[in-house]
Amino acid sequence: MSRPVRVGDAAPRFALKTQSGAVLDMGDLLGKKEIVLYFYPKDFTRGCTTEAGAFRDAYESFRDAGAEVIGVSSDSVDSHRDFASDCGLPFTILSDEGGRVRKLYGVPSTLGLIPGRVTYVIDAKGVVRHVFDSQMNPRRHVDEAMKVLKAIRSEHGGA
Repeated sequence: MSRPVRVGDAAPRFALKTQSGAVLDMGDLLGKKEIVLYFYPKDFTRGCTTEAGAFRDAYESFRDAGAEVIGVSSDSVDSHRDFASDCGLPFTILSDEGGRVRKLYGVPSTLGLIPGRVTYVIDAKGVVRHVFDSQMNPRRHVDEAMKVLKAIRSEHGGA
């Protein structure tokens, strides 16, 4: 595994398939708007469903803050399509089958077995501004990301 991505690093670029099967290239988004990129262990598990629902419920607030929410797990495009549909997710989730992007970001595993739950807040310049790692508190990822986005907005005079 490469060195974990840390605050102050340029966010690594990558391209993965979305739940619709289209390819999302992070290079098309980085440097244009804030991004909340969250890695989660597995579709349809209790914690991941809770986390996705929390991001869903706060999605308009993220959009109002000028940010795009993107989830990533190693589940298949088909699994993501069903998960997004069942949970009513208005945002993109990406299929990182094989875990290449998880490794690129250096997302740790819990107990060496369970893929980690880590959220990155990336500013409009493509710089990682916050990293939050908590396997056991999925809802807190939303609160942490929103707090950082508000701080970024206040730096720019609320613009």
